[in-house]
Amino acid sequence: MSDAIRSDDEGRTDGHALLEFDHVDKYFGETHVLKDVSLDIQNGEVCVVVGPSGSGKSTLLRCANRLEEIQNGEIRLDGRSISDPDADINRLRQRIGMVFQSFNLFPHKTALENVTLAPRKVRGIPEAEARERAEELLADVGLLDQADSYPNQLSGGQQQRVAIARALAMDPKVMLFDEVTSALDPELVGEVLEVMRGLAADGMTMMVVTHEMGFAREVGDRIVLMDEGRLVESGDPESFFEHPETERGEQFLSKIL
Repeated sequence: MSDAIRSDDEGRTDGHALLEFDHVDKYFGETHVLKDVSLDIQNGEVCVVVGPSGSGKSTLLRCANRLEEIQNGEIRLDGRSISDPDADINRLRQRIGMVFQSFNLFPHKTALENVTLAPRKVRGIPEAEARERAEELLADVGLLDQADSYPNQLSGGQQQRVAIARALAMDPKVMLFDEVTSALDPELVGEVLEVMRGLAADGMTMMVVTHEMGFAREVGDRIVLMDEGRLVESGDPESFFEHPETERGEQFLSKIL
């Protein structure tokens, strides 16, 4: 397609949604894990995706940056196809940051080195500039004093905050968070959610898969409920939590609240 993301593309601002899923189907073998999913994420929106385990939430995020390939439909960023085979995947992954449940830090590199690596190697940013930006980001997530620490010297919450800083170092248009607190001890969850609250307040466009319903209600602009690979309900937090539109929504909330 002529509108696939290529290395010389610049972002467009012609009023369309920033991230669009258009009738997306995803299969693992014969298992249909995403079923005709259509969803638009607006610039600056925090979209929180909830649902039972196995409903397709994480797969949806992984399709958004081509960690998984879709079989039908299209996904667009800034109006340009990212599911097109000719799309520049490296360019795409600079625009869509992702933070995983597991921290995936390089164990032999310090926090600062983890944050500076991709900007230097992928974007060709000079080392001094990359370091200055990394120090700013580590300060933003409250870890500048741990810049020279290795991952095994950091708590799980600290490692996850470094992972967030690393994703932000590429200046993405969208941030994807895939159950980023689920592997943490309960007392460490709050420090990671606080960083995410700050990003939301700064206007970062975010898709968040989480089981933290308090966070979803407080920070989300929209709650999306998925079940068995389908998007079954979507609405603002107050409507979703107080007056779910579907029986499935009522069932889900009755089990988690």
